[in-house]
Amino acid sequence: MQKFDYEMLIIGGGPAGLTAGLYAGRSRLKTLLVEELITGGQVQNTDMVDNYPGFPEGIAGYDLSQRMLDQAVRFGLEIRSARVAQVQPGSGQHTVVLEDGGEQLTAGVIIIASGAKPRKLEVPGEAALMGKGVSYCATCDGAFFRDETIAVVGGGDTALEDALVLTRFAQKVHVLHRRDAFRGAKIYQERVLAHDKIEVHWNTVVQEVLGDRAVEALRIKNVQTQAEDTLPVSGVFVLVGIAPNTAWLGDTVARDQFGFIVTDAEMATSVPGIYAAGDVRVKLLRQISTAVGDGATAAFAAEKFLEEHR
Repeated sequence: MQKFDYEMLIIGGGPAGLTAGLYAGRSRLKTLLVEELITGGQVQNTDMVDNYPGFPEGIAGYDLSQRMLDQAVRFGLEIRSARVAQVQPGSGQHTVVLEDGGEQLTAGVIIIASGAKPRKLEVPGEAALMGKGVSYCATCDGAFFRDETIAVVGGGDTALEDALVLTRFAQKVHVLHRRDAFRGAKIYQERVLAHDKIEVHWNTVVQEVLGDRAVEALRIKNVQTQAEDTLPVSGVFVLVGIAPNTAWLGDTVARDQFGFIVTDAEMATSVPGIYAAGDVRVKLLRQISTAVGDGATAAFAAEKFLEEHR
């Protein structure tokens, strides 16, 4: 029987990775989870999670991620703080190379759950007011802006679709787009332009997010006339795309044109014994609940792979 440092090695400690670790621990697999930042993922930065099943009153993002962590650790998941430099596929086992010192760890199966991050505007006030009116997810936070005036930044499918979703809650939705035409699907364009709650600002960029303890307004600029103005809003949804954390993978596994990992329904990648779960993979919806489902599926499939190849 082949000897590994670990039977399963998970890269990434968000909801997908922690769920995979929980399932692996319950299956009594020797498992290591490697996370370069804070275990818990982006949910740690979410003030209140209102759409995760089982918490009718909502739950603070930090509390939810801590519960997931505690549960996985209770079943024996080992966690290590480190950055992964690369994955080296092998015959019968795979190798994970850590960045600090180049340490190499072998595993029978690997689950990549390194997540994705929203593209940001990188303007003053954005980081300071994240979670205090600055959001990157309409599905997550739209209900917090009932009967308020908000802004959506972007012009692709996600921005247009989410602007329409936000009209269910907000009194007024300003859509700010840096060009003079949307990039999103025609049907979304037509619906946005026809909606009486939506006002479109063409050729417009955000210069600064204003507010002390919460978002109060945006300083905006017309890129054609260079004219600046202040737009009073209580929230801004930055929907200019997301970027998967996969650059470090190179061409190890198949990825789509945006860098997301291609998997099948069992979370298997193009390399046998390597799986992907959560926001890092090609999928329709990126939410905590779908990440949890991915993590469970990946761990179950990976366990079956180990059994078949022992």
